[in-house]
Amino acid sequence: MSRPRRLLVALLALALLAAACGSDDDATPVDGTDTLGDATITVYSSRSEELIQPVFDAFETATGATVEVRYGKTDEITLALEAEGDRSPADVYIGQSPGAVGFLDQAGLLAPLGAATLDRVGAAYRASSGNWVGITGRVRVLVYNTDRVDPAELPGSILDLTDPAFAGRVGVAPGNGSFQDFVTAMRADLGDEATGEWLAGMAANDSPNYEKNGAIVDAVARGEVDMGLVNHYYLLEFLEEDPSLPAANYTFPEGDLGSLLITSAAGVVSASDQPANAEALIQYLLSDEAQAQSAAGESEYPLVAGVAAPEGLAPLAELAAITVDLDVLADGLRGTQSLIENSGLIQ
Repeated sequence: MSRPRRLLVALLALALLAAACGSDDDATPVDGTDTLGDATITVYSSRSEELIQPVFDAFETATGATVEVRYGKTDEITLALEAEGDRSPADVYIGQSPGAVGFLDQAGLLAPLGAATLDRVGAAYRASSGNWVGITGRVRVLVYNTDRVDPAELPGSILDLTDPAFAGRVGVAPGNGSFQDFVTAMRADLGDEATGEWLAGMAANDSPNYEKNGAIVDAVARGEVDMGLVNHYYLLEFLEEDPSLPAANYTFPEGDLGSLLITSAAGVVSASDQPANAEALIQYLLSDEAQAQSAAGESEYPLVAGVAAPEGLAPLAELAAITVDLDVLADGLRGTQSLIENSGLIQ
């Protein structure tokens, strides 16, 4: 049965419990004055160094701790942690994809978080298990070349992209974690059969393949391809460097899966011998200051209520973006990859 969709405008109206109103036996709240002494916290991150390292630097300054980070692609980092199991040196896992974080949770590799940490975000942005929590969000969009595409041509739904009118015109990154999370959400909403048909339709349309979202935006801006399925912030980064680029983001109409909001997420690794320090880092990532810093640096949406979206982004409450039960994304990592591979979409 299809999981219900939750409109973000409703989610943002949820009241947050302040971290000071709750306590966690295992975590040390970080408010910029507490110190963690000479602790060294090891992080496995599929978020890129360029995006998140400045926040780690600020945490080190605020606490006196040292953060050592192993960066890598989502599959690489996730499978490395799975293989290491209880021998892993990692204290914290930070994932680009909620599907990957949920996969680790189901494998028993993440530890419970305290209420003071979880309650920093609404229920839609954390796992029902209480073992991981969303940090920032990005919205799926269709980027298009404004010189080559008439806005009247833009589809009413992402499902329309299998129409022959879009043959060869829509770039995709089937190996990318965000695309795979989107496909998993589609599986939960429409079922495997309908999702497989959509993927096969995109393959039949000879949708050009790219390795990353950024490569799609670059191709669209150069006129190599007319449109592409990406996360919202990639175009913003390109426009910062060259505001004259003939490209724009199109957000699918309200309620359409094409406008899915996907979170990055974090959890304490169950093998950690310092869970209090590990959770202190996650609490810091959810502080107002770090949320604002992350959102500005990454052009993503903060998930803590009351923290403003970066300049140039419409508030989440004004978008038609939707979210789905994050637990369904955890269920689909390998099944989704198999469905994509069998569809013929990967060229």
